[in-house]
Amino acid sequence: MTGLLVKSFSAPEESRPFEQNMGHLDLINSEAGAVGRAVFEPGWHWAEHVKPIAGTDSCQVAHKGYCVSGRMKIVMDDGEEAEIGEGDFMIAAPGHDAWTVGDEPCVMIDWQGMDNYAKR
Repeated sequence: MTGLLVKSFSAPEESRPFEQNMGHLDLINSEAGAVGRAVFEPGWHWAEHVKPIAGTDSCQVAHKGYCVSGRMKIVMDDGEEAEIGEGDFMIAAPGHDAWTVGDEPCVMIDWQGMDNYAKR
């Protein structure tokens, strides 16, 4: 790799739609792995809009992300939960469910686990 890499989410290398057009994941790739920008529409719920793609009972992807806008509730399989919003950084281990909160899309940048998230 050279000393500088610049890519734009306005021209992602891949875009993966969620079920029922409830958002999408745009990916850019680097030697360090994929980085995703996900747009979760109001009413999006992992259990309804990604679970059919993943084929698991809960999300088994680890996430390390930053919330650009909107709100999301994350509930771990063990019952631990948090709501995140604009400006929040979060880390979520595998084994969780999530859904948007409110009337605006939740936009997240995620540096971990994006290689296979919502991949058909």
